Amino acid sequence: MALLDKDGVRLTVDDTVATVTLTNPAKRNAQSPALWRALAEAGRSLPGTVRVVVLRGEGKSFSAGLDRQAFTPEGFEGEPSFLDLARGSEELLDSTIAEYQEAFTWWRRNDIVSVAAVQGHAIGAGFQLALACDLRVVADDVQFAMRETGLGLVPDLGGTQPLTSLVGYARALEICATGRFVHAEEAERAGLANLVVPAGELDAAVQDLTTALLAAPRDAVIETKALLQGAGARTYEAQRAAERAAQGRRLRDLAGLSD
Repeated sequence: MALLDKDGVRLTVDDTVATVTLTNPAKRNAQSPALWRALAEAGRSLPGTVRVVVLRGEGKSFSAGLDRQAFTPEGFEGEPSFLDLARGSEELLDSTIAEYQEAFTWWRRNDIVSVAAVQGHAIGAGFQLALACDLRVVADDVQFAMRETGLGLVPDLGGTQPLTSLVGYARALEICATGRFVHAEEAERAGLANLVVPAGELDAAVQDLTTALLAAPRDAVIETKALLQGAGARTYEAQRAAERAAQGRRLRDLAGLSD
């Protein structure tokens, strides 16, 4: 069932699994503010039954990044151009970028596990969208690249934190500053990809992973995800305390003693 289909984004739901598809393969799923708003709306539209969200792109490329039309004086029809935004107040610029970021922030909610199925190019905003997800299954033709710095910009769609967390500061800096391609073998070795498969097997591999993710009880997965997400900001002792609290909740629930 399709709950949303507009501006290059389609959301379908099948019971516990939602699929968000980028639907403009003719432009290699290039991104725009309208697409970002549709992605944010997809996150708000998820039914409570959904446990796994799969993100994919139609065609040969996952997403080639920001549509370069954004940098033209006319920009996108009905949208302020990036040049107009640059001439505006700092407050307006900050709030506008924050709105764009909403398309990239909901994928790591504790109540879902998000899986990006990535083939071909995932460049700039496309790379950051893949990084927004919890897990990444990639085809062996994948080409990740962070090209913003080469354009005189910075990655500003939430990608710098997960990239650094996955590959470390030095590798993240080198990837961003050079804008070079990261191919499948390196992506798997560096931790950007959970799994690399031949392009023709991408959908099947994502389906297998989705099935495995759904096998455990939902509340246990939610608690575990919250523990892991917060681990980096806690001391060892604080993490142990968080584990005890979470396990206490799970045991009380299993024993039928929860409120």
